[in-house]
Amino acid sequence: PLMVADRMLQLDHMTRGRTMFGVGPGALTADAYKMGIEVADQRRMMNEALDVLVPLLRGEVVNAETDWFQLRDAQLQMRPYTRPHMEMAVASARSPVGARAAGRHGLGMLCVGTTTDDGLAAHANNWVICEEEARKFGQSVSRENWRVVAMMHIAETRDQAREDVKFGLARWLDYFREVTTFPIVPEDVGKLDDAVDFMIDNGIATIGTPDDAIESIERLWDASRGGFGAIMSFAHNWAEWARTQRSYELLARYVMPHFQDSLAIRQTSYDYSAENHALLAGEARTAVQSEIDRYNQERQA
Repeated sequence: PLMVADRMLQLDHMTRGRTMFGVGPGALTADAYKMGIEVADQRRMMNEALDVLVPLLRGEVVNAETDWFQLRDAQLQMRPYTRPHMEMAVASARSPVGARAAGRHGLGMLCVGTTTDDGLAAHANNWVICEEEARKFGQSVSRENWRVVAMMHIAETRDQAREDVKFGLARWLDYFREVTTFPIVPEDVGKLDDAVDFMIDNGIATIGTPDDAIESIERLWDASRGGFGAIMSFAHNWAEWARTQRSYELLARYVMPHFQDSLAIRQTSYDYSAENHALLAGEARTAVQSEIDRYNQERQA
Protein backbone atom coordinates (compact mmCIF):
# COMPACT_ATOMS: atom_id res chain seq x y z
CA PRO A 1 0.00 0.00 0.00
CA LEU A 2 2.81 2.45 0.73
CA MET A 3 4.25 2.04 -2.78
CA VAL A 4 0.81 2.37 -4.37
CA ALA A 5 0.12 5.55 -2.39
CA ASP A 6 3.50 6.96 -3.42
CA ARG A 7 2.86 6.35 -7.13
CA MET A 8 -0.64 7.80 -7.00
CA LEU A 9 0.59 10.87 -5.11
CA GLN A 10 3.16 11.43 -7.85
CA LEU A 11 0.40 11.28 -10.49
CA ASP A 12 -1.66 13.70 -8.41
CA HIS A 13 1.18 16.23 -8.64
CA MET A 14 2.13 15.53 -12.26
CA THR A 15 -1.45 16.01 -13.47
CA ARG A 16 -2.17 18.87 -11.06
CA GLY A 17 -5.12 17.15 -9.48
CA ARG A 18 -6.63 15.54 -12.58
CA THR A 19 -5.95 11.92 -11.54
CA MET A 20 -8.66 9.81 -9.97
CA PHE A 21 -7.81 6.76 -7.86
CA GLY A 22 -10.20 3.86 -8.37
CA VAL A 23 -10.01 0.72 -6.24
CA GLY A 24 -11.73 -2.64 -6.21
CA PRO A 25 -11.17 -6.20 -5.00
CA GLY A 26 -10.54 -7.48 -8.53
CA ALA A 27 -12.96 -9.14 -10.95
CA LEU A 28 -10.61 -11.68 -12.54
CA THR A 29 -10.02 -14.59 -10.18
CA ALA A 30 -7.14 -15.77 -12.40
CA ASP A 31 -5.19 -12.62 -11.48
CA ALA A 32 -5.62 -13.33 -7.78
CA TYR A 33 -4.58 -16.94 -8.27
CA LYS A 34 -1.38 -15.97 -10.11
CA MET A 35 -0.44 -13.60 -7.28
CA GLY A 36 -1.08 -16.24 -4.63
CA ILE A 37 -4.16 -14.45 -3.26
CA GLU A 38 -7.14 -16.47 -2.15
CA VAL A 39 -10.32 -15.25 -3.80
CA ALA A 40 -12.06 -15.30 -0.44
CA ASP A 41 -9.47 -12.81 0.88
CA GLN A 42 -9.68 -10.23 -1.92
CA ARG A 43 -12.37 -8.06 -0.38
CA ARG A 44 -10.84 -8.15 3.09
CA MET A 45 -7.48 -7.16 1.64
CA MET A 46 -9.04 -4.26 -0.28
CA ASN A 47 -10.53 -2.93 2.95
CA GLU A 48 -7.24 -3.32 4.82
CA ALA A 49 -5.43 -1.48 2.03
CA LEU A 50 -7.96 1.36 2.02
CA ASP A 51 -7.60 1.72 5.79
CA VAL A 52 -3.99 2.82 5.24
CA LEU A 53 -4.15 4.32 1.73
CA VAL A 54 -6.60 7.07 2.64
CA PRO A 55 -4.62 8.45 5.63
CA LEU A 56 -1.34 8.08 3.74
CA LEU A 57 -2.70 10.17 0.87
CA ARG A 58 -3.77 12.79 3.39
CA GLY A 59 -0.15 13.04 4.50
CA GLU A 60 -0.61 11.29 7.82
CA VAL A 61 1.78 8.95 9.66
CA VAL A 62 0.43 5.40 9.57
CA ASN A 63 1.16 2.31 11.64
CA ALA A 64 -0.58 -0.92 10.69
CA GLU A 65 0.02 -4.66 10.61
CA THR A 66 -1.89 -7.35 8.73
CA ASP A 67 -1.03 -10.85 7.53
CA TRP A 68 0.26 -9.41 4.23
CA PHE A 69 1.89 -6.04 5.02
CA GLN A 70 3.28 -3.98 7.87
CA LEU A 71 3.76 -0.22 8.11
CA ARG A 72 5.90 1.45 10.78
CA ASP A 73 5.66 5.22 11.09
CA ALA A 74 4.96 5.26 7.35
CA GLN A 75 4.49 8.63 5.67
CA LEU A 76 4.73 9.87 2.10
CA GLN A 77 7.47 12.38 1.35
CA MET A 78 5.21 14.98 -0.23
CA ARG A 79 1.96 16.57 0.76
CA PRO A 80 -0.93 15.82 -1.62
CA TYR A 81 -1.59 18.23 -4.47
CA THR A 82 -5.33 17.70 -4.03
CA ARG A 83 -6.57 18.45 -0.51
CA PRO A 84 -7.40 16.61 1.62
CA HIS A 85 -6.48 13.85 -0.86
CA MET A 86 -6.97 12.96 -4.52
CA GLU A 87 -10.43 11.93 -5.62
CA MET A 88 -11.04 8.26 -4.92
CA ALA A 89 -13.84 5.85 -5.80
CA VAL A 90 -14.57 2.25 -4.89
CA ALA A 91 -15.95 -0.19 -7.46
CA SER A 92 -19.34 -1.60 -6.54
CA ALA A 93 -21.07 -4.46 -8.34
CA ARG A 94 -23.80 -6.48 -6.63
CA SER A 95 -22.31 -7.17 -3.20
CA PRO A 96 -22.30 -4.41 -0.55
CA VAL A 97 -18.52 -4.54 -0.11
CA GLY A 98 -17.69 -1.57 -2.33
CA ALA A 99 -20.57 0.50 -0.95
CA ARG A 100 -19.50 -0.12 2.64
CA ALA A 101 -15.88 0.77 1.88
CA ALA A 102 -16.89 3.98 0.09
CA GLY A 103 -19.09 5.03 2.98
CA ARG A 104 -16.53 4.16 5.64
CA HIS A 105 -13.94 6.45 4.08
CA GLY A 106 -16.24 9.07 2.51
CA LEU A 107 -15.23 8.14 -1.04
CA GLY A 108 -17.08 8.01 -4.35
CA MET A 109 -18.83 4.87 -5.60
CA LEU A 110 -18.40 3.43 -9.09
CA CYS A 111 -21.15 0.99 -10.11
CA VAL A 112 -19.70 -1.43 -12.65
CA GLY A 113 -22.26 -4.21 -12.52
CA THR A 114 -25.13 -5.03 -14.83
CA THR A 115 -27.88 -2.55 -15.69
CA THR A 116 -30.71 -5.07 -15.74
CA ASP A 117 -33.69 -4.25 -13.53
CA ASP A 118 -32.30 -6.47 -10.77
CA GLY A 119 -28.84 -4.96 -11.19
CA LEU A 120 -30.16 -1.42 -10.96
CA ALA A 121 -32.10 -2.30 -7.81
CA ALA A 122 -28.86 -3.63 -6.30
CA HIS A 123 -27.02 -0.40 -7.24
CA ALA A 124 -29.70 1.75 -5.62
CA ASN A 125 -29.65 -0.39 -2.49
CA ASN A 126 -25.85 -0.20 -2.34
CA TRP A 127 -26.01 3.59 -2.36
CA VAL A 128 -28.31 3.43 0.66
CA ILE A 129 -25.74 1.17 2.33
CA CYS A 130 -22.98 3.65 1.42
CA GLU A 131 -24.88 6.48 3.11
CA GLU A 132 -25.54 4.33 6.18
CA GLU A 133 -21.86 3.44 6.53
CA ALA A 134 -20.85 7.07 6.08
CA ARG A 135 -23.10 8.12 8.96
CA LYS A 136 -21.76 5.28 11.11
CA PHE A 137 -18.15 6.41 10.64
CA GLY A 138 -18.79 10.15 10.70
CA GLN A 139 -18.12 10.58 6.99
CA SER A 140 -19.97 12.47 4.28
CA VAL A 141 -20.83 11.10 0.83
CA SER A 142 -22.53 12.79 -2.11
CA ARG A 143 -24.52 11.48 -5.05
CA GLU A 144 -22.34 13.80 -7.15
CA ASN A 145 -19.55 11.27 -6.59
CA TRP A 146 -21.67 8.27 -7.54
CA ARG A 147 -20.84 7.09 -11.07
CA VAL A 148 -22.77 4.47 -13.03
CA VAL A 149 -21.13 2.55 -15.87
CA ALA A 150 -23.29 1.85 -18.93
CA MET A 151 -22.57 -0.16 -22.06
CA MET A 152 -23.65 1.46 -25.30
CA HIS A 153 -22.84 1.80 -28.96
CA ILE A 154 -24.89 4.22 -30.99
CA ALA A 155 -25.10 5.09 -34.67
CA GLU A 156 -27.28 7.08 -37.04
CA THR A 157 -29.85 4.25 -37.18
CA ARG A 158 -30.56 1.11 -35.19
CA ASP A 159 -29.69 -1.05 -38.17
CA GLN A 160 -26.33 0.70 -38.51
CA ALA A 161 -25.59 0.19 -34.82
CA ARG A 162 -26.32 -3.52 -35.09
CA GLU A 163 -24.13 -3.76 -38.18
CA ASP A 164 -21.30 -1.96 -36.38
CA VAL A 165 -21.15 -4.36 -33.42
CA LYS A 166 -20.72 -7.40 -35.66
CA PHE A 167 -17.04 -6.43 -35.63
CA GLY A 168 -16.26 -7.40 -32.05
CA LEU A 169 -19.31 -8.12 -29.90
CA ALA A 170 -19.19 -11.92 -30.36
CA ARG A 171 -15.56 -12.10 -29.17
CA TRP A 172 -16.40 -9.82 -26.26
CA LEU A 173 -19.25 -12.09 -25.19
CA ASP A 174 -16.96 -15.13 -25.45
CA TYR A 175 -14.49 -13.39 -23.13
CA PHE A 176 -17.14 -12.96 -20.46
CA ARG A 177 -18.28 -16.57 -20.86
CA GLU A 178 -14.83 -18.14 -20.85
CA VAL A 179 -12.61 -15.85 -18.75
CA THR A 180 -14.54 -13.68 -16.30
CA THR A 181 -16.69 -14.85 -13.43
CA PHE A 182 -20.13 -13.98 -14.76
CA PRO A 183 -21.35 -14.26 -18.40
CA ILE A 184 -23.12 -11.24 -19.86
CA VAL A 185 -25.38 -13.35 -22.10
CA PRO A 186 -26.35 -16.97 -21.29
CA GLU A 187 -24.65 -19.64 -23.37
CA ASP A 188 -27.95 -20.88 -24.76
CA VAL A 189 -28.42 -17.57 -26.58
CA GLY A 190 -26.75 -18.57 -29.80
CA LYS A 191 -26.76 -16.20 -32.76
CA LEU A 192 -25.25 -12.74 -32.53
CA ASP A 193 -28.54 -11.07 -33.50
CA ASP A 194 -30.25 -12.97 -30.69
CA ALA A 195 -27.53 -11.85 -28.27
CA VAL A 196 -28.04 -8.23 -29.32
CA ASP A 197 -31.79 -8.59 -28.78
CA PHE A 198 -31.19 -10.16 -25.37
CA MET A 199 -28.89 -7.33 -24.27
CA ILE A 200 -31.30 -4.63 -25.45
CA ASP A 201 -34.46 -6.29 -24.11
CA ASN A 202 -32.92 -6.89 -20.67
CA GLY A 203 -31.42 -3.41 -20.33
CA ILE A 204 -27.85 -4.74 -20.40
CA ALA A 205 -26.73 -2.47 -23.23
CA THR A 206 -27.86 0.23 -25.61
CA ILE A 207 -27.24 -0.64 -29.25
CA GLY A 208 -29.17 1.89 -31.25
CA THR A 209 -29.54 5.63 -31.79
CA PRO A 210 -28.91 8.74 -29.66
CA ASP A 211 -32.61 8.72 -28.73
CA ASP A 212 -32.21 5.14 -27.48
CA ALA A 213 -29.22 6.23 -25.40
CA ILE A 214 -31.20 9.09 -23.89
CA GLU A 215 -34.05 6.74 -23.01
CA SER A 216 -31.63 4.25 -21.41
CA ILE A 217 -29.90 6.89 -19.31
CA GLU A 218 -33.24 8.24 -18.12
CA ARG A 219 -34.11 4.68 -17.08
CA LEU A 220 -30.88 4.47 -15.06
CA TRP A 221 -31.62 7.84 -13.48
CA ASP A 222 -35.12 6.81 -12.41
CA ALA A 223 -33.86 3.50 -11.02
CA SER A 224 -31.24 5.26 -8.87
CA ARG A 225 -34.01 6.68 -6.64
CA GLY A 226 -32.54 10.15 -6.46
CA GLY A 227 -29.92 10.48 -9.18
CA PHE A 228 -26.17 10.07 -9.54
CA GLY A 229 -23.26 12.25 -10.52
CA ALA A 230 -22.09 10.83 -13.85
CA ILE A 231 -22.59 8.20 -16.52
CA MET A 232 -19.44 6.44 -17.71
CA SER A 233 -19.45 4.65 -21.06
CA PHE A 234 -17.78 1.24 -20.95
CA ALA A 235 -14.98 0.92 -23.54
CA HIS A 236 -15.77 -2.45 -25.13
CA ASN A 237 -14.35 -2.46 -28.70
CA TRP A 238 -17.57 -3.83 -30.18
CA ALA A 239 -17.12 -1.80 -33.37
CA GLU A 240 -14.20 -0.80 -35.57
CA TRP A 241 -12.37 2.27 -34.32
CA ALA A 242 -13.88 4.65 -36.88
CA ARG A 243 -17.40 3.58 -35.95
CA THR A 244 -16.53 3.70 -32.25
CA GLN A 245 -15.37 7.28 -32.73
CA ARG A 246 -18.63 8.03 -34.51
CA SER A 247 -20.53 6.61 -31.54
CA TYR A 248 -18.62 8.90 -29.17
CA GLU A 249 -19.28 11.84 -31.47
CA LEU A 250 -23.02 11.17 -31.48
CA LEU A 251 -22.97 10.91 -27.69
CA ALA A 252 -21.25 14.29 -27.50
CA ARG A 253 -23.47 16.00 -30.09
CA TYR A 254 -26.90 14.73 -29.08
CA VAL A 255 -26.93 12.80 -25.80
CA MET A 256 -24.75 14.97 -23.55
CA PRO A 257 -26.45 18.27 -24.51
CA HIS A 258 -29.82 16.70 -23.73
CA PHE A 259 -28.86 16.01 -20.11
CA GLN A 260 -26.72 19.12 -19.68
CA ASP A 261 -29.62 21.24 -20.92
CA SER A 262 -27.11 23.19 -22.99
CA LEU A 263 -29.31 23.58 -26.07
CA ALA A 264 -32.63 24.43 -24.40
CA ILE A 265 -32.38 28.20 -24.87
CA ARG A 266 -31.26 27.82 -28.49
CA GLN A 267 -34.18 25.48 -29.14
CA THR A 268 -36.59 27.96 -27.55
CA SER A 269 -35.23 30.71 -29.77
CA TYR A 270 -35.51 28.50 -32.85
CA ASP A 271 -39.07 27.48 -32.01
CA TYR A 272 -40.10 31.10 -31.43
CA SER A 273 -38.66 32.20 -34.76
CA ALA A 274 -40.31 29.30 -36.56
CA GLU A 275 -43.71 29.95 -34.99
CA ASN A 276 -43.55 33.63 -35.91
CA HIS A 277 -41.82 33.18 -39.26
CA ALA A 278 -44.61 34.57 -41.40
CA LEU A 279 -44.88 37.78 -39.38
CA LEU A 280 -41.15 38.35 -38.92
CA ALA A 281 -40.25 37.46 -42.51
CA GLY A 282 -43.02 39.70 -43.80
CA GLU A 283 -41.74 42.64 -41.76
CA ALA A 284 -38.20 41.99 -43.01
CA ARG A 285 -39.33 41.99 -46.65
CA THR A 286 -41.30 45.20 -46.08
CA ALA A 287 -38.27 46.89 -44.50
CA VAL A 288 -36.00 45.84 -47.36
CA GLN A 289 -38.47 47.00 -49.99
CA SER A 290 -38.85 50.35 -48.18
CA GLU A 291 -35.14 50.97 -48.43
CA ILE A 292 -35.13 50.06 -52.11
CA ASP A 293 -38.02 52.43 -52.76
CA ARG A 294 -36.33 55.25 -50.79
CA TYR A 295 -33.11 54.81 -52.77
CA ASN A 296 -34.98 54.89 -56.09
CA GLN A 297 -36.83 58.03 -55.04
CA GLU A 298 -33.59 59.75 -54.09
CA ARG A 299 -32.05 58.91 -57.48
CA GLN A 300 -35.05 60.28 -59.33
CA ALA A 301 -34.94 63.46 -57.33
